[in-house]
Amino acid sequence: MTAYIPVEEPQAPEAEAVGGRADRRRGAASGGGGGGRGSALLVFLLPVLATLVCVLPGLGDRQLWRDEHATWWASSLSFSDLGRLIEHIDVVFTPYYVAMHLWIMVAGDSPAMLRLPGALAMAVSAGLVGLLGRRMFTVRTGLLAGLLFAVVPAVTRYGQEARPYAFATFFALLATLLLLRALERPSLKGWTLYALAVAATGFGHLVAMSVIAGHLCLVVLVKKRGDRIVHYAFAGAALLGLSITLPMVAQGSGQSGQISWNVTTTQDLIDYPQELFGSWITGGVLMGVGVLGLLAARRYAPMLAAWVLLPPVVTFLTANQLHLFLPRYLLFTIPAWALLTSAAITRLAGRLDPDARPGTGAKALGGFLVTAVAAGYAFAALPAIDLAKQDLDDEPDYAATARTVTDGQRPGDGIIFNGGLSERRAMSYELRDAKAPKDVLMEFTPQQNGSYGATECRKPAGCLADVDRLWLVSTIRDGKPLLEGMNAKTAAVIDKGFKAGRTVKLHRVTVQVLERK
Repeated sequence: MTAYIPVEEPQAPEAEAVGGRADRRRGAASGGGGGGRGSALLVFLLPVLATLVCVLPGLGDRQLWRDEHATWWASSLSFSDLGRLIEHIDVVFTPYYVAMHLWIMVAGDSPAMLRLPGALAMAVSAGLVGLLGRRMFTVRTGLLAGLLFAVVPAVTRYGQEARPYAFATFFALLATLLLLRALERPSLKGWTLYALAVAATGFGHLVAMSVIAGHLCLVVLVKKRGDRIVHYAFAGAALLGLSITLPMVAQGSGQSGQISWNVTTTQDLIDYPQELFGSWITGGVLMGVGVLGLLAARRYAPMLAAWVLLPPVVTFLTANQLHLFLPRYLLFTIPAWALLTSAAITRLAGRLDPDARPGTGAKALGGFLVTAVAAGYAFAALPAIDLAKQDLDDEPDYAATARTVTDGQRPGDGIIFNGGLSERRAMSYELRDAKAPKDVLMEFTPQQNGSYGATECRKPAGCLADVDRLWLVSTIRDGKPLLEGMNAKTAAVIDKGFKAGRTVKLHRVTVQVLERK
């Protein structure tokens, strides 16, 4: 029996399958969800190209920030050192770090190359949004949804980031598309592919696995419409996908302290639309019209509602325990908002119902409306897209810091760090291709510690004995002493043995030359 979800009221199982095929033929004739391969190629390629136009220009211009430095560091480790690292931290990112390790071996570690995999994943995600909209509604709905997703500023922001959020979005979309195919044409192969996509979603980011809640809503609807075994097939596939990620989840639960810094307030909830989409106007439009789209989405409304609402609600309510309410963790919900918005717009244009047979004038009006919405939204999003490509305001200018050090260093110089913004790791990246001053205070490396952080000298006087000049990189702000917060013994040795020389103040970081007294 074909588990196709009919438009009309439930029929006998045999009639349902025939009726479903008839509906798809009528939809194809009217531009609906059953269009041929040409329409599938259209709704996939145009959003992909639109995303690449937004994401690729300036891909390597923005400086890496601290999370991207962590990606570079972990992905550059040997597999043995990476194994030691994930025993203590970031085990949930292991698949991503392994993949990036292999990528760096081939493509290098420039900012553009580190970000290129995420950019491509985000572009393909836009194409999958288009295919989902076409399969669920109509060709125009899919095309509009894919284009709206492509120009969301957050898509550019995280498409230009060497972190796994674009991959989590991609696999969440792929899992949803494979679910629809498995429901329409059930087979062992189809459900197995769905299970693997669920596992890949978890490997992209654990929070993204909550998309399964939306999938469950759709499966329940199919069961109510007469399929007596679909819930067993879904349960088996979902449990298989979850079980593949279970070891990672079990170990990661013991590392939850690494994100305990994320203290959520009511203001975070108020700012959620702006932070999720990249600007108030783009978030307000998609969420506002998307709510109306719940009325137009019909049988898919429960699935899409669960997709957009459950992840932020659950992560917010458990924020004090799990610390997972971060907009970038919820990036995978943007496609559902785009689909809801597009469903509302194309419904208004009279193109959502596959059985509709509008005249030439209605077709032209519908096409104009869809085009106008896509163009208007893109125009409104452009300022935020440009802003998304700029250096993050709260991140220090480590690139200029590295230039200052390399331009002024002398043989035998040492370098020391102070602050709480991963200065050592950031400067390791910026100085990776230069002959950098010796990190004189590092006694045990991060690799030896199985961590991102080094252990500094317990006897600083001995570590500094043979150095006559130091470069201090400090992110201490608000006019405070540059050594404030440093180990008291180390600070005392430096204060006693060195005097301050040239000082260069950069964006949120200060470079100071310390010379032996």
